[in-house]
Amino acid sequence: MHTLVFLSTRQVLQCQSAACQALPLLPRELFPLLFKVAFMDKKTVVLRELVHTWPFPLLSFQQLLQECAHCSRALLQERPSTESMQAVILGLTARLHTPETEPGTQPLCRKHTLRVLDMTGLLDDGVEQDPGTMSMWDCTAAVARTCIEQQQGRTAEPGQAPVPVEVRVDLRVNRASYAFLREALRSSVGSPLRLCCRDLRAEDLPMRNTVALLQLLDAGCLRRVDLRFNNLGLRGLSVIIPHVARFQHLASLRLHYVHGDSRQPSVDGEDNFRYFLAQMGRFTCLRELSMGSSLLSGRLDQLLSTLQSPLESLELAFCALLPEDLRFLARSSHAVHLKKLDLSGNDLSGSQLEPFQGLLQAAAATLLHLELTECQLADTQLLATLPVLTRCASLRYLGLYGNPLSVAGLRELLRDSVVQAELRTVVHPFPVDCYEGLPWPPPASVLLEASINEEKFARVEAELHQLLLASGRAHVLWTTDIYGRLAADYFSL
Repeated sequence: MHTLVFLSTRQVLQCQSAACQALPLLPRELFPLLFKVAFMDKKTVVLRELVHTWPFPLLSFQQLLQECAHCSRALLQERPSTESMQAVILGLTARLHTPETEPGTQPLCRKHTLRVLDMTGLLDDGVEQDPGTMSMWDCTAAVARTCIEQQQGRTAEPGQAPVPVEVRVDLRVNRASYAFLREALRSSVGSPLRLCCRDLRAEDLPMRNTVALLQLLDAGCLRRVDLRFNNLGLRGLSVIIPHVARFQHLASLRLHYVHGDSRQPSVDGEDNFRYFLAQMGRFTCLRELSMGSSLLSGRLDQLLSTLQSPLESLELAFCALLPEDLRFLARSSHAVHLKKLDLSGNDLSGSQLEPFQGLLQAAAATLLHLELTECQLADTQLLATLPVLTRCASLRYLGLYGNPLSVAGLRELLRDSVVQAELRTVVHPFPVDCYEGLPWPPPASVLLEASINEEKFARVEAELHQLLLASGRAHVLWTTDIYGRLAADYFSL
């Protein structure tokens, strides 16, 4: 839906050269809408000039590209256009190359108002992208290149220094891009273009390189550290964690493959684990912790007891949790604050079922997002859990993919969940009825790889859709798509 003001703005930008000439005459109150329309319609000439002459101290993508009174389209939920992103960066470069006071002229107050360019919040869903859009990896490279070029092109002319701009970004780095990003971060120190990282995601990066990057980041800016596919183990993590702990405003810490298995203790392993726990106790603002694929059997109490404040998001996928781990979590101060919980890959079908149900009971008042992929939950376990599951009145997302559920089990879940008015998405498995010759109980690997009878499943989908319509819940998405843009990030909850 577009208002008359939006449509008029779009018409004004049809002739980009004329629009650029008119910018100094337009009221500053129009600039936010001008930016959104130019970004949406790829009016790159106008977009570059808008950034160059931005009349406010802050230019924030999260503020300007969201749904607004004049346009219901939320561009933050779409992949950003490469052309539009490049135009913004070119506008920033032009602005940095413009001195605060040009020779023989009075200071231009509008041109030099911008102090912060916030490019955070762009969509980063990890799925294959359109060639005309920019991924977070591409965005990181573009901003890093700008930092390096700005530093290399600097001249020391008295009275000609540009006004500094802080550029806030979410950075992605791997082995291939590490040296380039490190040079960019070094270049931004003392530069008119100050690079400020909000969320850092490092993939397959050696320990020493990870430490080197962390040392270059501003302690006051960083919100999240996400280390993926690094297979650090406790030894590597004990080296990195003190460098992470210096970020006192860190709200989200995502670590993977931390081997702290009590079943194979060693002196070095115990020392490293104790040191890791001591460092975890330094965080004062931590709200999200992800320890995916880390062997935490029987050690969850030690980990969570060190934290200074309750967590709101906890991801423990494939952590080989024991019943005592779940019992501790249910009794802890974290349970009553949890908004997001991921227990994927932990077997909840046996002795873990009862403590898991206790955990759900404890978290029922706050839980918004529950992920239980590959938890060996068959109909019997699901039906036993439904009474407490349906007490999670605020639940918006339920993930059950990879569990051996039948059509009958899915029917019961759909009918009982009618009381959950906030539920919007259920990611369910292909019913076991739709496979041919499954062993029982079927391993998760079989459910993920075996062939589906497409005709049978089409009938199941049609039946579930009809049940949703009959219960007045056509707005609720029931799907088997685990790769879509469905799982919410903690900061968006």
